[in-house]
Amino acid sequence: MNYDVIVVGSGPGGYVAAIRASQLGLKVAVVEKENIGGICLNWGCIPTKSLLKSAQAFEYAKHASDYGVSIKGDVKPDLAAMVKRSRGVADGMSKGVQFLLKKNKIEQLLGFGKLTAKNTVEVTDDSGKKNSYTAKHIIIATGARSRELPNLTQDGEKIIGYRKALVLDKQPESMVVVGSGAIGSEFAYFYQSIGTQVTLVEFMPTLVPNEDEEVAKQLERSFKKMKMKVLTSSSVEKVDTSGKKCKVTVKTKKGEEVVEADVVLSAVGITPNTEGIGLEELGVETDKGRVKVDDFYRTNIEGVYAIGDILAGPALAHVASAEGIVCVEKIAGLNPKPVDYGNIPGCTYTSPEVSSVGMTEAKAKDAGYEIKVGKFPYSASGKASAAGQKDGFVKLIFDAKYGELLGAHMIGGNVTEMIAEMVVAKKLEITGHELIKSIHPHPTMSEAIMEAAAAAYDEVIHL
Repeated sequence: MNYDVIVVGSGPGGYVAAIRASQLGLKVAVVEKENIGGICLNWGCIPTKSLLKSAQAFEYAKHASDYGVSIKGDVKPDLAAMVKRSRGVADGMSKGVQFLLKKNKIEQLLGFGKLTAKNTVEVTDDSGKKNSYTAKHIIIATGARSRELPNLTQDGEKIIGYRKALVLDKQPESMVVVGSGAIGSEFAYFYQSIGTQVTLVEFMPTLVPNEDEEVAKQLERSFKKMKMKVLTSSSVEKVDTSGKKCKVTVKTKKGEEVVEADVVLSAVGITPNTEGIGLEELGVETDKGRVKVDDFYRTNIEGVYAIGDILAGPALAHVASAEGIVCVEKIAGLNPKPVDYGNIPGCTYTSPEVSSVGMTEAKAKDAGYEIKVGKFPYSASGKASAAGQKDGFVKLIFDAKYGELLGAHMIGGNVTEMIAEMVVAKKLEITGHELIKSIHPHPTMSEAIMEAAAAAYDEVIHL
């Protein structure tokens, strides 16, 4: 065997798995067809957060006088400069991962990887040259791409996916965003904040459908305050791209309406990258395009594993990384605990930010729990008022019988940083009263967590 482990794909699942395997003394190689770091570093998490930071800076500049700062002349967004900065940030992160791979003595095999046997990966480089490599263990971490609907075929010009939305050379005057998950909501916020008139279309009754209903309604109010047009319980029936502008026919609760826009961004989910990599020929079991695995990411074929967005679980970078670590620790003979999918944080980096972990209020009730719910608004937070970010709240859900934290749901400034506390609290099975008695620093937005816990037990001070 050439290697102990070959990882196909170098995203946050693949490269983390490779590095952990190397730490455990295994000889490792990574196959990558495009950019080291995968979609997350190059075309997802990192460059989008860079654009969103630019939007936030623009928002601050526009409202500088609210903070006692005088800026003379018009403040204007420069999309080209924002894109250039985001590409630079992404490039720097990709180079950082390349350094980590070299530091850990992991060989980088550049090209398209295909399993030709259970222990063999064939790598085809850009010139068409093929080389075969063998390993005792092969981990598939090929990720996913933007999903296309039949009536929303992406042409890269008028109907685009998230990759094109990251590098538009000209700011559109108007845009329709289809889908309000994290990707759709973040792009809708970004373009609306820099002056594009955005219409956000969501098939479900609320935005960010996986989030608690109260959080979703607050995000909708915040978006509408920005003058964004929000259409929930709505679907795009067709798009006419024959004219200068796109004519988007939207079926709403009140009937059909036609929305004109320069660009339509399709953000209706993702499709796993499982085609052409040898799964069918090997007989690897899949379900609706997702690879089937056990608790340690073993497929039905001995020596073949799968992690990340090609599985049925949540398509999140940090989940892929956790899965990769568990997978290689099991390969190396350790005894890792399976990933707890009931304690996965989710974040949406709009303004206000959204974060959550665990059950929503509705799901807790559906599961039969008698619950206590505590909610603390940012309007009562001194730090949020000082920061000029009073829109939002922290909502905590506890099991009334044992005091166990069942779910945490937040919307507001800094909540994507604050959610980690709740993940740790949930993992350690902290009770509501233990959270209340854990002193939080003042003034901080994180105080809202302590106050929300107190509100659940009728002990809240600042409401």
